[in-house]
Amino acid sequence: MFLNRKNWGKMATEQKVHVFEEVSKHNSNKDCWLIINGKVYDVTPFMEEHPGGDEVLLSATGKDATNDFEDVGHSDSARELMEKYYVGEIDVSTVPQKRAYVPPQQPQYNHDKTSEFVIKILQLVVPLLILGLAFVVRQYVTKE
Repeated sequence: MFLNRKNWGKMATEQKVHVFEEVSKHNSNKDCWLIINGKVYDVTPFMEEHPGGDEVLLSATGKDATNDFEDVGHSDSARELMEKYYVGEIDVSTVPQKRAYVPPQQPQYNHDKTSEFVIKILQLVVPLLILGLAFVVRQYVTKE
């Protein structure tokens, strides 16, 4: 649906305003909504057809995906295709400015570093033992 004078008033009165919390719940293969340029799109039917795969669409859920969408450089036909997935507007006051940073899970810090120390010692001792063994074998073989 192209916005022109005829359908602008009609579309403006039919718009549903969604809150961010509601839209962010739609984040699966079977129910995927995106926020792009202040509009909400239900892209679930497009998941399998998306050239970048469904993972790209799923990674854009739960946030304002405008930058993700614009960075790719979508064609005019892709922008027109979006219109059929339009489900309403987003209440911009409910969209968080920045997503809270969640640090990745890391293994426990090894305070005594025993295993690292043992590995370093072995890296030094094993070659020396091999050289020593080679020297002893050479001495034994040359005496006979």
